[in-house]
Amino acid sequence: MAEKITKDSVIGHVINDVPGAKDVIEKYFGNGCFTCPGINMESISFGSMMHNMDPQKIVDEINSLGG
Repeated sequence: MAEKITKDSVIGHVINDVPGAKDVIEKYFGNGCFTCPGINMESISFGSMMHNMDPQKIVDEINSLGG
């Protein structure tokens, strides 16, 4: 993994850059993200706010995928 994912990372970039991240996003946000045009502009922080989730929990889980 080239760079560490943060809560400001764009969801679409994370899904493309981190193997397994799509499963984490789907777990917390559902699969609606994948058809939303905002996926390429909206951050994990924004998505977390929209879904009433803790962004740090999602970021930590995605970063743990890089092993």
